[in-house]
Amino acid sequence: MSEKLIVAVSAASDSRRAVDWAVARASARHQSIELLSVVGGAVGMIGEAALIQAATSATEQLLAAEADRIAAAGVTVTTRVEVGDPVAQLAVASEDAALLVIGSDYRGPGKGPARGAHGIRITAASKCPVVVVPDFDLDDERSGVVVGVDGSPVSEDAIAFAAAEADRLGEPLTAVIVWTPISAPRNALMVSPHGYRDGMEQNAREALALSLGGLRSRYPDLEIEEAVAEGFPSLIINELAEGARLTVVGSRGHGVVRRFLLGSISHEVLQRLASVTAVVR
Repeated sequence: MSEKLIVAVSAASDSRRAVDWAVARASARHQSIELLSVVGGAVGMIGEAALIQAATSATEQLLAAEADRIAAAGVTVTTRVEVGDPVAQLAVASEDAALLVIGSDYRGPGKGPARGAHGIRITAASKCPVVVVPDFDLDDERSGVVVGVDGSPVSEDAIAFAAAEADRLGEPLTAVIVWTPISAPRNALMVSPHGYRDGMEQNAREALALSLGGLRSRYPDLEIEEAVAEGFPSLIINELAEGARLTVVGSRGHGVVRRFLLGSISHEVLQRLASVTAVVR
C-alpha cells in the first residue's frame, strides 16, 4: 500500500490549511507528500495554449513556494502540475495514494456557502480515502474522533480508519449509530408505539456492538464510547463533530453510475463540515 499523501493545492486559503494538516499527519506517520495542482478550464479554443502555459508556470511557482514553506517539517515533498478536468485528474492520482487531502471553502454555520458540488465530486470519484479540511480554525479544546456507523461493509472500513487515527492521536473514539423513525404528515396524528421505538433502538445498539466487535482487543488502550441516537444521521454526526478533531464517515463504492455520487449521509456531512472529515470507501 502506498504511504504517499496527495494534497490538492490552489491559491485559496483552505488549500494552505489542507497542506498543513497533511504535513502534520505525514510527519507523525513518516509518509511522503505530493502537492498536486490541476490547471483546468481548457476547451480547445484558438490561443488557449499560451494561457495554459502561463497558468502552468504560475502554478509551478505556487507549488514551489508551498514546498519551501513546509520544508522545515522534515517531510519528503514532491510537486506536480496537471492540465485537464480537476475531478478526473485527482481521481487518477488517488489510485497511487494512501490519502487524498483537499480543502473546503466552508467556514462554518452562517459564515459561508455550503461545500459545492466540485469538492463532493472529487471525494466521490477518489479511489482512496479523502480528508476534507474546512476553512476555519480548529481550536485546541477539540478532542476525539467521531465515526458514523450503519452496519454496512463500508462502515466497517470507516471504523477501522477512525480507530487507527484515534489510537495514533491518543484520542478517544466515539462510534455513533443513528436510527430514524418512520415519518408521517403532521396531520396524521400518528404516535410511534413504545415497542416500535424500543425495538429500533435495541436493533441499533446490537448493530453498533457487532460493528465494534474485536476493536477493544485490537486497541486495548483506546477509549471507545458507543452512542445511539434518534434523528437524522448527518445532523447527529455533525453535532458530535463540532467538538472533535476528526470525523470519519463511509461512502458508496464505485460503479458505472455511482462513480460521482456519495451516499446521502456522507454528502450532507461534507456540505456542512463541523471538523476535519475523512470519507472512507
